[in-house]
Amino acid sequence: MVNSISGRKLWRIPEKGMVKGVCAGIAQYLDVPVKLVRMITVLAMIFGLFFFVMVAYIALTFILDPMPAGAEQGTPQPTSRDLLDEVDAELAAGEQRLRSMERYITSDTFTLRSRFRQL
Repeated sequence: MVNSISGRKLWRIPEKGMVKGVCAGIAQYLDVPVKLVRMITVLAMIFGLFFFVMVAYIALTFILDPMPAGAEQGTPQPTSRDLLDEVDAELAAGEQRLRSMERYITSDTFTLRSRFRQL
């Protein structure tokens, strides 16, 4: 559930991965070839970071969500700012409707119509 500043999200991609898709997800996130990430991972394991790499890989396997089917097509996820702006616009529209109803109910037209209905 790690988001970058550019709005991309770090996923696991099991369909493109050899084990669980962690390297494929990191490669897509960093926009580098998957082979490069795998080679760096293997080299790090060979040159003394075996325990650290294994712990990180296992942790990322459980932390990262698998990529949903539509996420790879580039459909942009709305940012929190966009969502807040949308909610703010809906609240403003609701407030306008409420004000217009209040104006109508407190108007003489409403009073006159309700009196005619009572007759």
